[in-house]
Amino acid sequence: MLIVLVLALPGSEPLFAWLFPALARPVYQQEPFVQLLWQHVALVALSSLVAVVVGSLGGLWVTRPAGRAFKPMVDALAAMGQTFPPVAVLAVAVPLVGFGELPALIALAMYGVLPVLRGTVAGLQAVPEPMQQAAHGLGMSPWQAFWQLEVPLALPVWLAGVRSSVIINIGTAAIASTVGAKTLGSPIIVGLSGFNTAYILQGALVLGLLAVVTDMAFERVAHRVAWQA
Repeated sequence: MLIVLVLALPGSEPLFAWLFPALARPVYQQEPFVQLLWQHVALVALSSLVAVVVGSLGGLWVTRPAGRAFKPMVDALAAMGQTFPPVAVLAVAVPLVGFGELPALIALAMYGVLPVLRGTVAGLQAVPEPMQQAAHGLGMSPWQAFWQLEVPLALPVWLAGVRSSVIINIGTAAIASTVGAKTLGSPIIVGLSGFNTAYILQGALVLGLLAVVTDMAFERVAHRVAWQA
């Protein structure tokens, strides 16, 4: 449905002209929807990759003996990053790095760290202590116990955190168009500024379907990971 909608929108002018007869240009044509979809996905993928790496490493560190004392500080920093609205982060980042994708990447990465961090910590802390003691009793090194026991058991919870982070970023990335980034938020922003409800509807439909498709993909991966665990 997502692919069909993206390919069919440029030729859907008769439909939207019938739905919105007062609009002179009922279909968004400033950029192709295929290009906007690709740019949106690329921005979300890159920012989510940064968030996953930072959140996973932070969660791993605070669950090790050397980093447990820093867990409250790391939680506070991650929560602070999500407390600031992405619009505020964009407003601060634009004067420093300019318009375009870079300030949007910074805002989305900051906003996506907390779910990954919490998922990593919750997954690792949920590994039963008796199983860890049994692994050490079998002669496993800390590294072997981590990879062969902790990671497989923590993976479903960690994946749930990554899933939440990515889905949040898909919706939040729409506001990146306010600072010059080309995303699926572009028709929504243009529609809001020009009182064009058709543009808003078109952007929202594609954006919503992208979120649904991504969530379904994560659901498939989660079932497989849970079965293997």
